[in-house]
Amino acid sequence: MQFKYPAVFYFLFVLIIPIVVHLFQLQKFKKIAFTNVQFLKKISLETRKSSRLKKLLLLATRMLCFLALLFTFSQPYIGDKKTEAENYNYIYLDNSMSMNTNGENGNLLEIAAQKIIENAPEKDKYSLLTNDEIRSNISKKELERSLKDIKYTTNTTSYQDKINTIQSDINNKTKTSHKYILISDFQNFNKKIINKFTNVTSPFSFVKLNSRTKNNISIDSVFITTPSTNIKLISVVINNQGVTKNNVPIALYNSSKLIYKRSFSILENEVKTIEFPLENFQQFKGKIQITFNDIFLFDNVFYFTINIPKKTSILNIGKTSSYLSNIFTDEDFHFTNSTLQNVNYNLIPSQQLLILNQLKNIPSILGKTILQFVENGGHLLIIPDQKIKISSYNSFFKKINSGTILNRITNSLKITTINFQHPLFSEVFIKEITNFQYPSATISYKNTLQGNTILSFENKTPFLQEITNPFSKIYWFSAPLDTQSSNFINSPLIVPTLYNIAKQSLEITKPYYTLQEENTIEINKKIEKNQILKISNQQKSFIPFQRNFASKVALSTNTELKDAGFYDISLEKDTLSSIAYNISSNESILAFYDLKAIEKENKNVQVYSSIKELFEEINEKNEVQWLWRLFLAIAIVSLLLEILILKFFKI
Repeated sequence: MQFKYPAVFYFLFVLIIPIVVHLFQLQKFKKIAFTNVQFLKKISLETRKSSRLKKLLLLATRMLCFLALLFTFSQPYIGDKKTEAENYNYIYLDNSMSMNTNGENGNLLEIAAQKIIENAPEKDKYSLLTNDEIRSNISKKELERSLKDIKYTTNTTSYQDKINTIQSDINNKTKTSHKYILISDFQNFNKKIINKFTNVTSPFSFVKLNSRTKNNISIDSVFITTPSTNIKLISVVINNQGVTKNNVPIALYNSSKLIYKRSFSILENEVKTIEFPLENFQQFKGKIQITFNDIFLFDNVFYFTINIPKKTSILNIGKTSSYLSNIFTDEDFHFTNSTLQNVNYNLIPSQQLLILNQLKNIPSILGKTILQFVENGGHLLIIPDQKIKISSYNSFFKKINSGTILNRITNSLKITTINFQHPLFSEVFIKEITNFQYPSATISYKNTLQGNTILSFENKTPFLQEITNPFSKIYWFSAPLDTQSSNFINSPLIVPTLYNIAKQSLEITKPYYTLQEENTIEINKKIEKNQILKISNQQKSFIPFQRNFASKVALSTNTELKDAGFYDISLEKDTLSSIAYNISSNESILAFYDLKAIEKENKNVQVYSSIKELFEEINEKNEVQWLWRLFLAIAIVSLLLEILILKFFKI
């Protein structure tokens, strides 16, 4: 039993009132002697006993009446909640794309929203959390409106983040009875993490929504290769989760125009690549579509673009090397050679990559120009000479706070280690290799330059590294690349290394980008300070975050775009490029948390089989059985008993 107003019991002293009245009403009997008093003594004794009994009964009824009235005014009740506490329910409802599927009773998200509306208590307050918004301190009617308007989102979040958000908000609410609810399919993006809920310090209620089927076929990714000059090969990666599927239709469109249509079969849990050849297409807005009715439909469509390729502009200052001309061909690059004495400084800002090729020293005027070039986003490759002026090089490195060159080494060292995770090599090798034919260098420069090692000698010192700086990418070879100093130019590594350094100097528009991820898009165009680029389609237009450089603009997108499809990058009325966005393939994963195991491992987690069951328990615990009417009835009955005793109890 609990009391709404327990302070009323400070008035328990009023029970002394009937006791005082009882004491003052006591009568003293006088003894009167008679000659024959035996009979009279018997009558007197019986009368005295009756009088005492009557007074005790009156005392008991009066005390019971006063005590019942005290209980009545304290408003006693039976229930789990405190009446002065406000009921506040935190509800996280997952509205990710994986919820856009059918369960036993219909669409998971729509049915979940309807069940909350039907069963949530009317008088409680709520906070509704979804993947893309939080609505705090709302009433049941506001909750109902929000749930009716809920939409699917491509935003992804972790369940632990939502738990942390709720737990951090609890401290701001006092005198409140909380209930914390997570409603989701509990999709597990990372299969290596089995049951990862490490920071649940408050009691949470989990409701898992299950889809009706467990089979899904999806388009995982698309990559484009160029086997010949006029032919591009579109490779579509299909991921099948579940049973074997036969005669699945797949089509390739250019915008809305059908280019290819065929069918394929795929084995149980197989990943398969399907190829489409394209001829004589310079620009292409590709859409791949699978026609198959399974658990998810959003992953049956995939968008990509092919834009007219831009050539990377490269200026080689210093020694003219034939291996550079052989790698940087006219098909993919604008490659220019220049001696140190004949450098056209006006040409430098328009380049994407500068190569300082075996300069004995870096003149101060060239150093200042290169520093400005790097600060504007240009990339730099430095190849030292056999005999350099170390102080001249260190003067330049000092300006970017990257370290110094210490001394020249003439020991022969093998180049034995490749950083396969570096972007230069991440897509070059099918697997990591260690038994390749090691190139070597007889001259190198020991240094303290800070950066990510790409290739290293057998003594673990860097042969090629990317120097850390706040502006762009600077690559440093610690050895000359002429045949007298090294045989690296005869190694198979020379081509992918230099080719990717050049190609990555101009950020080529990717075939597609992923929604809700941080993406960087570079547009090779010089614009004025007052000009801005826009990203738009037929439904949406916005201005992304952008940085202007001397010859390009870098755009950044993150959470601004919500819908998969094609978007145009435009300057005023001119369309500069087309890009495509797709929903993350993580949303198609049919892996889910085992809530029973989580409940077993974490005492603060309780799992419910349905939303209805959860809210039935909440409503039951919120119910209060008031007892004040009972005690008021006891007080009235006590008064009636007192009247009856006074009227009918004869002494």
